[in-house]
Amino acid sequence: MIGLLTIELHFPEAQSLKAKRMVVKSIKERLVSRHHVAVAETGYLELWQRAELSVVSVSGTRRVLQSQLEKIQSELENNYSSELVGTEMELIE
Repeated sequence: MIGLLTIELHFPEAQSLKAKRMVVKSIKERLVSRHHVAVAETGYLELWQRAELSVVSVSGTRRVLQSQLEKIQSELENNYSSELVGTEMELIE
């Protein structure tokens, strides 16, 4: 089973693409090291206060996968200097 979490973030304090990319890189590295998932910036690449990240994970059970993606979503809501604008979760069998 494959889980995909698409996340839209807003960075109100970013004043340049360079500043946004530094924050996005930090978020990606932290998610990969803590949750062992694949993360890519998939949208708003040239906007300096927005980013879309796609997080992908694979698991044998739906429950484990959904729990992992919900933890990631919660972490992004609470721990970064960004605002979570929206999320979409897909579980593919």
